Amino acid sequence: MQENGKALKRKHNLIMEDRKTLTLTGISDVDSFDEQTVVLITDIGELIIKGDSLQIKGFSVESGELSLEGRIDSLSYQEVNKNNGGFFSRLFR
Repeated sequence: MQENGKALKRKHNLIMEDRKTLTLTGISDVDSFDEQTVVLITDIGELIIKGDSLQIKGFSVESGELSLEGRIDSLSYQEVNKNNGGFFSRLFR
């Protein structure tokens, strides 16, 4: 989302019910998914959801809402560091 050339941050919330359903807001993109891992992009970092029989039930790019079902074992965030440079800059640190 952009307004006057500036990116707007979306509110990021999540509601988990009985470790079986998860409803999220503030999702920018789905990076990858399979039955064991779902990787989502948010304004505050990458969200990694691990579990079993995970299925994305719905995703709206416009509103940033996503719903997911399955056995949810863990949720973890990773910072998105855009200043990492390329492969060789990380190799020679």
